[in-house]
Amino acid sequence: METKIPHNFGGLPRKFSNYKDSKIVILPIPFDKTSSWLKGSDKGPGAIIEASRNMELYDIETSSEVYKKGIYTAKGITAGSSKEMADKAYRTVKNLLNDKKFVVSLGGEHTVSLGTIKAHAEFFNDFSVLHLDAHSDRRDSYEGDKFSHACVMSRAKESLKFKVQSSKLKTEDIISVGIRSMDSSELKNIDRNKIFYASEIFKTKNWIGRVLRKLSGNVYITIDLDVFDPSVMPSTGTPEPGGLDWYQLTGLLESISQNKNIVGFDVVELCPSANKAPDFLAAKLIYKLLSYKFA
Repeated sequence: METKIPHNFGGLPRKFSNYKDSKIVILPIPFDKTSSWLKGSDKGPGAIIEASRNMELYDIETSSEVYKKGIYTAKGITAGSSKEMADKAYRTVKNLLNDKKFVVSLGGEHTVSLGTIKAHAEFFNDFSVLHLDAHSDRRDSYEGDKFSHACVMSRAKESLKFKVQSSKLKTEDIISVGIRSMDSSELKNIDRNKIFYASEIFKTKNWIGRVLRKLSGNVYITIDLDVFDPSVMPSTGTPEPGGLDWYQLTGLLESISQNKNIVGFDVVELCPSANKAPDFLAAKLIYKLLSYKFA
């Protein structure tokens, strides 16, 4: 008789997927209210979890089986507006951090990162955000909405500034990598010393070392899947040519895990289609980064 695979991240038996014994929590946030072109990222978390049930759980690079740390798949967060969703995500993640869980949030559009970044910023000192994306996401507002996915890093930066002002702690703020699309209105919001354009990455050998030097001790990583080239990751709402490949991105993540303390991360903007390979890539990327972190 065929054994039914549990419907959680990794298809794990209860021994490795119950909340009490799990170090890691997968938090789905299936939200897609402000996407400006291709809709469907609200289906992303479910597609990632479904694909993850078909992964091999031994990681060759790290010679580890990170699922043995325990990976609990939480109930998804739903909301009617971006502000409500950000507030719910903030409260949920804050509670999980207080329970000493390592949180991986699954979007949904990139706006889902707002609450998760804020919760981590309040919980950790010496804190910075690594923003992996094709787009700078630093508009003041888009289509009349200050909580649009196109403004997520502007809103996140405001949260970090408030933290610094209230605690007088130093932060390196947000470091953006892989950027290759933006509006001219965003230029005033860009710190040229904290952005790594994709065109420059392809011309530079030591770019990973330069990124590392910009990051503080505790790093939160937000991964918009369109940071990958569309030939690798076609299933996004706004695909942009000229992105990173698998080994460029995982090479960066491996170096960060070896030199910094990754405190949490999110993976957003998967827009599933009939092609299941991108769903599997997203699931594998999550498992790979967890392997780097906990190996």
